[in-house]
Amino acid sequence: MKLLICNDDGIYALGIRTLADTLAAAGHEVAVVCPDRERSATGHGLTLHQPIRAELVESVFHSSIKAWACSGTPADCVKLALWALLDSPPDFVLSGINQGANLGTDILYSGTVSAAMEGIIEGIPSVALSLTSFTSKAFQPAATFAVDLLDKIASHPLPEVMLLNVNIPAVELAEIAGVQITRQGIRRYVDIFEKRVDPRGKTYYWLAGELVEDVTPAKQGLDLPQDIPTDVEAIRHNYITITPLHYNLTYLDALHPLSKWEFNKNKNQS
Repeated sequence: MKLLICNDDGIYALGIRTLADTLAAAGHEVAVVCPDRERSATGHGLTLHQPIRAELVESVFHSSIKAWACSGTPADCVKLALWALLDSPPDFVLSGINQGANLGTDILYSGTVSAAMEGIIEGIPSVALSLTSFTSKAFQPAATFAVDLLDKIASHPLPEVMLLNVNIPAVELAEIAGVQITRQGIRRYVDIFEKRVDPRGKTYYWLAGELVEDVTPAKQGLDLPQDIPTDVEAIRHNYITITPLHYNLTYLDALHPLSKWEFNKNKNQS
């Protein structure tokens, strides 16, 4: 398959190199377009008020891979690849392998997930991959799983365009309990801003949020299958988690109740 690979950790991150090289060695046609530096937690931001530059990068990836370092965000990278750099659309967009988990509500901030989300906005099925550790460099099990996952999708095509958010526990291969299809959980943080003073005497703040708890969401009015575990639950037990996502954030259960509201059209007319 023809694959576009992006990330938010930057062009020289070990995670993207392991993923791209492994997929190229497995026979896939791989192109890499990713930020020229770390752009973690940038969400789905786009660069609108300055130019975006892309430079070819050599001697970093497998010899068959064409790679660009982009000055923009992860979402910029996918847009630029699809509309300017690639000669034809890829079969899949893959983002990662991220250094650190993208579980539960973390996905709202994730540049990794946003790059993959940009793929499905353009009608291309996409996969985001994350290793659930900020220190482990053992990316190979995650890359090997990506090869297996693409083989599975090739033999069982996805029923519709969707994003598969994949998290791989940072444990030895023998300790991985298996693979579970999951729903999105909730992660809560205490946002602490450290107040500091720079050498010129100017005050600045550094966000140092701390994870408080992983939460199993209640029904919350949504028709969620309660027999399917959340990603934050399954990862605790060393399962690889696969959570299907989409960009449509409409709160379906509220549409009919809200449509019954009555508004006075003449209230503000004199």
